[in-house]
Amino acid sequence: MTTPYTLRHFKIALAAFFVALGVGTLAFWATLHENAFNSFYRATVTISLTGIDTKPPNVGGKVVTILVILAGMAIYGYLASSIVELIAHGVLTGVLSDRRKDRVIRGLRDHYIICGYGRVGRRVGREFREAGVEYVVLDMTADSKHFAAEDRIPYVEGTGTRDEDLDAVGLEHARGLVASSDSDVDNLYIVVSARAARPDLFIVARASTEDAARKMWRAGADRVVQPYTAAGQEMAKLVLRPQVAAFLDIVTTVGGPDLQMEEIELSSDCLNAGKTIRELRVGRETGALIVALRKPDGTFDTTPGADAVLSAGDVAIAVGTAAELKALEEMFQPRQALAG
Repeated sequence: MTTPYTLRHFKIALAAFFVALGVGTLAFWATLHENAFNSFYRATVTISLTGIDTKPPNVGGKVVTILVILAGMAIYGYLASSIVELIAHGVLTGVLSDRRKDRVIRGLRDHYIICGYGRVGRRVGREFREAGVEYVVLDMTADSKHFAAEDRIPYVEGTGTRDEDLDAVGLEHARGLVASSDSDVDNLYIVVSARAARPDLFIVARASTEDAARKMWRAGADRVVQPYTAAGQEMAKLVLRPQVAAFLDIVTTVGGPDLQMEEIELSSDCLNAGKTIRELRVGRETGALIVALRKPDGTFDTTPGADAVLSAGDVAIAVGTAAELKALEEMFQPRQALAG
């Protein structure tokens, strides 16, 4: 069994070099009675194997010179082998890669975190990529690392159950987090840790059972998804209401052929906040259809009529083509954006 090579060996070689340099300086100072700087200069020239300026005047100086040269040869040989081993084992390239990855993650803002890159997590990642949003993967399996590399997504090794793991993926600046581990216990810990660190973070968690789902709700998850339950409901929907299911599949799938569904938040400085759908002539001006309004208190108006008031803090859920939804977003731009 081979021991994995680390930077420790390289550090040992460097430490040995400086120790030999210091000992050589003291030895020259003691044997040749030169001042400290001249002794240091002689030791530096000798250990670097570049030769000496002057021959030592006594036997003690010559012995020290021989010992320092031999020490330098041994240290340089060990140092050279350490560098070769570091390169062969990928330690140096791995360190550089990790530093680049850390810089990328530190530079992310409003990104998403996926804790657990199994089948569910990879599907979430696929949707994120199609939507054009940035995300980071936090997992610790070889398969997850492989798939993250294939998707060219920053990957951090960890479970997410420790605060250090979440800090490493930029939790402070994240927009949302998906706890999609295969373990309900891990997902529960992830929700608790993330909610404690970021009370404002939007968290979606995966649960295998009703009991686990209830615990995650209480722990602070904004949404809890049960894949097996959701799959059963979807299959029943396809059988009982196939046309409705087909329509919902079109408007809820990112990058659908025609219609898309989007949510648009009306900020407090939105120019058109406080007006009705009729006054804004939303359908005529944009072509999009507002199908629901989420109020600041969390309630929904699922069938807003023409006289429904679009107030600051509302989230409008709309259906339309990409161009129509873009026009609707521009209608609710903040004043500063319009002025810019």
